[in-house]
Amino acid sequence: MASDKDLRSIQQARDLVLAAHEAWESYAHSSQEEVDRIVAASAVAASDASYELAKLAVEETGYGIVEHKFIKNKFASEDVYAFIRDMKTVGIIREIPERKVYEIAEPVGVVAAVIPSTNPTSTAIYKILISLKSRNGIVLSPHPAAKNCILETTEVMKRAAIAAGAPEGLVACLSEVSLQGTQELMSHRRTSVILATGGMGLVRAAYSSGKPAFGVGPGNVPAYVESSADIPKAVRDIITGKSYDNGTLCCSEQALICDRAVEREVREQVQHQGGYFLSKEQAATLAQLAVLPSRLANPEIVGKSARFIADLAGFSFSASEGSLPEGTRVLVVELDGVGRDYPLSIEKLSPILAFYVVDDWKEGCERAKQVLRYGGMGHTLSIHSKNDDIIREFALQTPASRIVANSPATHGAVGFSTGLAPAMTLGCGSYGGNITSDNITPLHLINVKRLAYEIRAVDVDEALAAYGYPGEITAPRPRAMSTRPSSLESRVSSFLESRGVTSPRSSGADASFEGEALQAMTASSSEAPAPAVVALEFVSEDDVRGAVSNGRKLPVSPATVITPSARELGNEHNIFVRV
Repeated sequence: MASDKDLRSIQQARDLVLAAHEAWESYAHSSQEEVDRIVAASAVAASDASYELAKLAVEETGYGIVEHKFIKNKFASEDVYAFIRDMKTVGIIREIPERKVYEIAEPVGVVAAVIPSTNPTSTAIYKILISLKSRNGIVLSPHPAAKNCILETTEVMKRAAIAAGAPEGLVACLSEVSLQGTQELMSHRRTSVILATGGMGLVRAAYSSGKPAFGVGPGNVPAYVESSADIPKAVRDIITGKSYDNGTLCCSEQALICDRAVEREVREQVQHQGGYFLSKEQAATLAQLAVLPSRLANPEIVGKSARFIADLAGFSFSASEGSLPEGTRVLVVELDGVGRDYPLSIEKLSPILAFYVVDDWKEGCERAKQVLRYGGMGHTLSIHSKNDDIIREFALQTPASRIVANSPATHGAVGFSTGLAPAMTLGCGSYGGNITSDNITPLHLINVKRLAYEIRAVDVDEALAAYGYPGEITAPRPRAMSTRPSSLESRVSSFLESRGVTSPRSSGADASFEGEALQAMTASSSEAPAPAVVALEFVSEDDVRGAVSNGRKLPVSPATVITPSARELGNEHNIFVRV
């Protein structure tokens, strides 16, 4: 029997989804200008609150570092915004004139966004922005351990969105949090799509809800250092990525794999950059502490500093020989293999790094595959090398959706230090049981309709001949159309000939000339008034260019669909006539 808390959570989920859907029905008809104004206001509000939200997240969850969460919040509110700012998400968003195909954006409706405790405020900022940009409503379900900071993030952005013109209820967050409430949110009939970031159980629940879902798998990221690499930079990148926000991003490095030829230099640089190699005894103690029997990271060490974890394990930071030095950023554990017999070969979500040595890049590639297969399929891999052939071989051979070259995996995968789409939700593709391998953007939250004009006439005889049909043709044949001129054609020809003009059908002139002649003929006739000019239903850029070239006007009405490029060109040449 459900508790009162569960029932309140379920009811709140229902209420918020219905309110978001009602608000969305209005917001879905917004212009691109209106949408962009609301998105900009929300992004600015989140950016301005980045520091306060970072402090609140660390205080509430105990995970990570305030400075790094501040950067994450700025990244989500400024870098993500800069990437999506000029993105077309309303009306015709793409024209393919050579194929006469036009792509039209339609919002999906209400987004159910599940937010984790490891990166709570930055993920909430990011998901709200991409939902608003794609003309959708959004209801957030916060992790219970991060409820307050996620609620505050939502409130900051919601106020800004409403002030900029968004309807009430479009952006909301559950304050009554329970698993049952989250399940109700994901499965509600008015929920259109799910953005799930969290543990595998939650992601599986999202996929089993009966709704389209973008769930992301865990990351067990190998970082390979090949013998040609710039070793100091490669190690600095790996330590930077591993220690960033105490390893809370799923794309942070989990294993360092280096060639034997550069092992000594790599070890020296690891120690110089703030890594500490644990003894076998220390490693065994840490494995028992850090990894649960379920082969998941112990929540007690998730997002905690190397010093905190070492203290929890009973390691000393004194100045005596063999102890951990001050300034240690990452605990490094030498392992001989990957799998259940090597507990610290899993995703650890903390500054604990496995260390492997291989003979060459081929063995390194196989080791990287093993690491990915043990909980990181389809996520991210990093490689440090000056040999582009080896880098490309890794990209071709490994089951990772993001191969980050010569950069921290943590920052490269999310698009901070690379040209990938800036995102806090990273798909793992079919490798990881996900629907996409992309970094999620507003374009994943729209339906794309396609308007397609005929570009090839359908003629069965021609098709059979072209495809080399080998059998006897027995299908009924279409009756040939009469080639006799119609009464209308005869009238046009007579009108033209009476004025000494050759019929365009015999001279091969443009068909538009025949239409103009018909208008002239009917206008000069005393038997009937000139026909009313009918507004066009659709105008493309090609239509405008043709009109400009022929010196014609295009009749349009408020109901005429005009592509953005056609409208711009038509207004420039004053080509449109309102009818």
